[in-house]
Amino acid sequence: MRKLLATAIVGALASAMPAGAQDSLKVGFVATFSGPNAALGEHLYQGFMVGLDHAGGRLGGMATEILKEDDQLKPDVGVQVVRKLIDRDKVDVVTGVVFSNVMMAIHKPLTESKTPMISANAGPSPIAGKLCSPYFFAASWQNDQSHEAVGQHLQSKGVKRVFLMAPNYQAGRDGLAGFKRYFKGEVLGETYTTVNQPDYSAELAQIRAAKPEAVYVFYPGGMGVNFVKQYAQAGLAKDVPLFSAFTVDATTLAAQGDAAVGTFTAAFWTDDLDNAASKRFVADYRKKYGSTPSTFAAQGYDAARLLDAAVKDAGAKATDGEALAAAIRKAKFDSVRGPFRFNTNHFPIHDFYLVETVKAPDGTLRQVNRGVVFKDHADAYVAECPMK
Repeated sequence: MRKLLATAIVGALASAMPAGAQDSLKVGFVATFSGPNAALGEHLYQGFMVGLDHAGGRLGGMATEILKEDDQLKPDVGVQVVRKLIDRDKVDVVTGVVFSNVMMAIHKPLTESKTPMISANAGPSPIAGKLCSPYFFAASWQNDQSHEAVGQHLQSKGVKRVFLMAPNYQAGRDGLAGFKRYFKGEVLGETYTTVNQPDYSAELAQIRAAKPEAVYVFYPGGMGVNFVKQYAQAGLAKDVPLFSAFTVDATTLAAQGDAAVGTFTAAFWTDDLDNAASKRFVADYRKKYGSTPSTFAAQGYDAARLLDAAVKDAGAKATDGEALAAAIRKAKFDSVRGPFRFNTNHFPIHDFYLVETVKAPDGTLRQVNRGVVFKDHADAYVAECPMK
């Protein structure tokens, strides 16, 4: 496995520029593009590229160069590629990043170099709180929030006994902490498994023995494919409802098949949201890639639209890190989720929806929006952030 993907250069170079001026915007796009979770990075990138298309191939009107790097879901590789982007490639901004363990590793070199970072996915709790930075922004969410929404839903439905599972890394721990913040019933078991663990037979036996009313898990990418199929094969699906976040979505649904039917999740966006920006994005993504976009793709798209607006506002100072960060904080753009605003820690305040996976009359699998769980929901860590 090569450590670095070949650089992708997008957009023509600007023709004549004033002496001494930089003639293009350099964007480092870092994500997991290899291994069982590669689909998540590809969806982030594809969504970003639709956003770039909508900017005419030139973010903020500047010729745009995208440098695409694979972190391989390895924090040390993430640090290597980010240092290369900063020191050798001299990028103006970095975006992407699927996994929180990678984000935690690259946060320091990015913020110390004053390189603006727009996360298109990972939103670790420490970065939302005490490690918040004027150079870090999330175009997605804070890790806990979708999990909080499912916890709230089960609490409101009167569920009393649950079993929890997640991979043992930052986002897994954040996720279950978020769920428990709003679910006040009994947790019969809380199990953390190895990242990319392929077999869950031992844990499924524990669930059967515990006899919960519901199971809640967080298993993104290939982990989610394996878990959901094994859950159904073990016969648990017919007895114990399965709830999750980032486990059943457009990146995993085709592989999970009918095993995913009847599961519930929560998300800040669904492909049937009724606003102009979302409809345009969904239509153009389907046209470009021939499939329905996931929330990962929607986040990548919003990252591109946010950056486009900020570069326009920064103008001639867009390649200055401090000026670009200030512009990102104030930028206004049409988000797929509707109105978009940052909290003081640079994480969004937004709605969350309950989503059910169903089998349509034509036999296709769909995820259907079942209504709002949280309105204008802020993350739990903003009070720990010293920025105001």
